[in-house]
Amino acid sequence: MTARRVLLDGLARDADIFELVSELAPLHPRDNTFPGEVFIRIAADALDWCGASRADPLPLEGLRERYLPECAFRGRQNAKLQYAVLAAAAVHGGTGPDLLDEVASWQADDFWQYAMYAAITYIRAAASRAGVPVRQACQDLAQRPGDPAPSRPLRDAVEAVI
Repeated sequence: MTARRVLLDGLARDADIFELVSELAPLHPRDNTFPGEVFIRIAADALDWCGASRADPLPLEGLRERYLPECAFRGRQNAKLQYAVLAAAAVHGGTGPDLLDEVASWQADDFWQYAMYAAITYIRAAASRAGVPVRQACQDLAQRPGDPAPSRPLRDAVEAVI
């Protein structure tokens, strides 16, 4: 709940993304996917909130450029962001992406950050699609109950692999 609140409150007050990374970093245990799973679920909630569906999809083309312009990604960083964006879309669609397999191959302890960037991107895109300020989208998303944690936390499985 803390990670969810920090992200949504920070976006609602238009906090700098890199300030949010600093605020959230202490919540991330080393070699652990938390709070990445939380951010993926928030991103999926944002897609649901704005009505994105198979019949009325949110276009991915140019998504990062439009809704996360303050961040520049290169090479593998682009692939990591793309994975987080697609993982959130998969969760929204009702499937569970194989975070363990993907994140273990990254050889870096940064999944949670890319999941946060994906959540920010989707929240901003959802607000734009709904024609409301990001603050309003964050307030509405904060009113939704957070998804329960998976029965076997992925972070525990990642620790066993790493």
